[in-house]
Amino acid sequence: MTPSPLPRSLHVTLDAHKGPVNVARYSKGNAKYILTGGQDRTVRLWNTSTGAEIKVFAAHGYEILTLSVAHDNAKFVSAGGDRSVFLWDVATGTTVRRLSGHMGKVHAVEFNEDASVVASGSYDATVRLWDLRAQTRQAIQVLEEARDTVQSIHIGPATIVTGSVDGYVRTYDLRKGELRSDFIGHPVTSVVPTQDHQTYLVTTLDSHIRLMDMSTGKLLNDFSGHVNTAYRCRGCFGHAEATVICGDEKGMVWVWDLMDAKVLPPNPPPKNHYKVITWTEHHPTDANELITASADGTVKVWRNTENM
Repeated sequence: MTPSPLPRSLHVTLDAHKGPVNVARYSKGNAKYILTGGQDRTVRLWNTSTGAEIKVFAAHGYEILTLSVAHDNAKFVSAGGDRSVFLWDVATGTTVRRLSGHMGKVHAVEFNEDASVVASGSYDATVRLWDLRAQTRQAIQVLEEARDTVQSIHIGPATIVTGSVDGYVRTYDLRKGELRSDFIGHPVTSVVPTQDHQTYLVTTLDSHIRLMDMSTGKLLNDFSGHVNTAYRCRGCFGHAEATVICGDEKGMVWVWDLMDAKVLPPNPPPKNHYKVITWTEHHPTDANELITASADGTVKVWRNTENM
């Protein structure tokens, strides 16, 4: 099976943020909308088809570093320099809750499947779990195994996977009450599991992305060619998990074949942004769309026009 070609035709540029954009997330389902968060302390909701800005969410006092969208798209969480997690109601544009307890910047937030629990990872090296149905404002659990900033979190059906600057990916098995630590050896900035939770993609600050076996911690593949040594440049899977995609510090978007780890053409890829690409996310269902966010203050929507 030949992987779908990477969407490389610029469809629209979203440039309302003032300063770097740190995160861009698709809405759930058929995803015509994205949320972006930036240095300018705002979260913005956009229509990717028209490029229209629909709403600005402004309550943060510091930069926004992370976002997660609930399964029904009715709410989302955002966090960053405030050290608190903000829970938002999309319809009203207001914060419903603020979850405080971290002692440093919050770099990662993620909902569980039914959006009853939020996990947050921080510069304080902890992961905190918050029960959104409970009246209490305290974290229901604190995971303190990391020795440095927690940069990435994923909540699966029975596991929580975290990536930390201490060079470890930690998998907490909630049913068995077990922890497995995979030592990657370089600061981990993002961890993205496959949908079947058999493997995960880990991006590290040594200009490598690795595909790891989730149950054994064995290295399955290694992707390189891009430049990523200083910033969080989130890597992700392409359509149908047949490719690996990552933006780099030179503003290029790289794509590799998942099976043989070869860079797919063009190699080297064109420059898509004039500063570091902080976030890359493929459309959840459409093979022909991809978004990139950059420190140059823009988010770009890429399409594959031949297949449309």
